[in-house]
Amino acid sequence: MKAISYNLLAWAILPFMDTIAKYLSSELSFFQITWARYFFTVFFTLPFMFFFFRKNLTMSTQPKLQFFRGLTLFCANVLFFYSISIISMAKALTLAFVAPLITTTLSPIFLGEKVGFRRWSAVIIGFIGSLIVIRPGFIEFNLASLAALGTGFFYGIYLVITRKLHTSDSPLLTLLLTGVVGAIIGSFIVPVVWVNPTFNQWSLLALMGIFACLGHLFLILSLKYADASKLAPFGYFEIVTNVILGYYFFSDFPHYWTWVGLAIIICSGVYISFRERSGIIVK
Repeated sequence: MKAISYNLLAWAILPFMDTIAKYLSSELSFFQITWARYFFTVFFTLPFMFFFFRKNLTMSTQPKLQFFRGLTLFCANVLFFYSISIISMAKALTLAFVAPLITTTLSPIFLGEKVGFRRWSAVIIGFIGSLIVIRPGFIEFNLASLAALGTGFFYGIYLVITRKLHTSDSPLLTLLLTGVVGAIIGSFIVPVVWVNPTFNQWSLLALMGIFACLGHLFLILSLKYADASKLAPFGYFEIVTNVILGYYFFSDFPHYWTWVGLAIIICSGVYISFRERSGIIVK
């Protein structure tokens, strides 16, 4: 019960970070917002680890994988913050939910996992769900929708790398290194788009980092009590907080076709998670 509670709490907190990012995107570059998300994540995570988990501050056993993990999550964040600056948070998140489908597609290549006929069918059905959301040919298919799909693609790769890392480095060390990689990469590029934030904007950017820290901390705590495959379906709970915040702050409510596509994507994702958890492979 602890694992589920912590996991749901994490997915309830993280959309607050997205809400701040969308609000600030009308005044600041989405790239500067992404940089701040990583900078303040490291700013708050490092002291926390130093005082309470100092033993985890060690060298990574797989630094190359840590770098690529941080790079893929950074790319996913950049694309997602860009997408929500233009389209609704609910639509962007729904399209990003293709990540588990991407992970399943890449698992045979990078993890040597066997994927049977039923899981391949679920991947195809999930992709059809994403097409229902964007409805190409019926509504304008813009760059923001493509960026949201790109978010799911990079996050899917991120999940594959995370699977390879979970038996080597500690989760807290991985969290810190992911933030460090994103902050360093972002620091090289952010001067190009830099706008001096006001005090209120700095405050919101820092608050965004706090929400990111809290959300990922609860995710780590949930994984302490249960396997990732068992908790994976609860990640879709994020859409609940996402829709509430999007409607309250931006008057965005998902179109009914978005709900239909979301339901299909969630069903395919949950089915894939169930198959992975049960270990049943049907060819």
